[in-house]
Amino acid sequence: MKSYAIGIDIGGTKISAGLVDPRGNILVRGRRPTVGTDPAAVLSAVCELVAELGPGGAEAVVGVGAAGWMDPSGSTVAFSPHLAWRDEPLRANLEAALGRDVLLSNDADAAGWAEYRFGAAAGEDNMVCVNLGTGIGGSLVLDGVLQRGRFGMAGEFGHQVMVPGGHRCACGNRGCWEQYASGNALAREGRALLAVHGATSYRLREASGNDPHAITGEMVGSLAVAGDEACIELVVEAGQWLGLGLANLAAVLDPGVMVIGGGLGSASPLLLETAEQAYRGSLSGRGYRPYARVVGAALGPDAGLVGAADLARNALD
Repeated sequence: MKSYAIGIDIGGTKISAGLVDPRGNILVRGRRPTVGTDPAAVLSAVCELVAELGPGGAEAVVGVGAAGWMDPSGSTVAFSPHLAWRDEPLRANLEAALGRDVLLSNDADAAGWAEYRFGAAAGEDNMVCVNLGTGIGGSLVLDGVLQRGRFGMAGEFGHQVMVPGGHRCACGNRGCWEQYASGNALAREGRALLAVHGATSYRLREASGNDPHAITGEMVGSLAVAGDEACIELVVEAGQWLGLGLANLAAVLDPGVMVIGGGLGSASPLLLETAEQAYRGSLSGRGYRPYARVVGAALGPDAGLVGAADLARNALD
């Protein structure tokens, strides 16, 4: 049983759990909605899920990936954008409730580790994983070691400033990368397209019910895949911004592969194709250095819990 580990992925809307074997296969699953306003309810849901995983998980170590900034020791969630955690001693609370060891990590770190171990970056010891969702998060593996930084906050790639004085970001700055290449960015541009009431926006108007608040990045991406010319233009523009940011990361970190994950990355192959072209056209020293591979993530929404389980197995077994 020691070869099994439990992975928990705590997101803003749901908590996913699984019993994971050493090859990254999920043997048993569970799921609960997230009550983001109540830390005690989140703790209770995790305990229920662990119990549901059955006898195979009775002695298993537990890895938890959660959205938020962790302290370097992986004990405390300093801040979470979607959950009511502020300096929350989450690891100690979970260990007391579960009666076993727990490894706590950032959800993007857990997902990136899963792609490194079992997914799109398997076999490459220098990897950047960029998660495209509402914003842009990420993780970094160098020489086979997951890098968390001095203060535990590495991987906030989306907050490199690309356009000084540009669109305001929730982080407090203006012009961050995620304001130009994320789901929120595509949704904002889709709403702008709808507002001009032009003939080119009729498919977006139809899909959204003419409600600008219903427009999401995934909606724009899906319409682009279906051939809508206006949405294709929006996705190409976002892909160009994405590629420029990837070139910046490659110039600093020199990875062998850059994995693009998250809901938006999965929804739009055109985004990845455009991003790779823009990356190759923007990389410093291009033509005289190797290019990192740019690939889509392989594990989808399971990456977080698989990575959390594997990190816990490696650290606690």
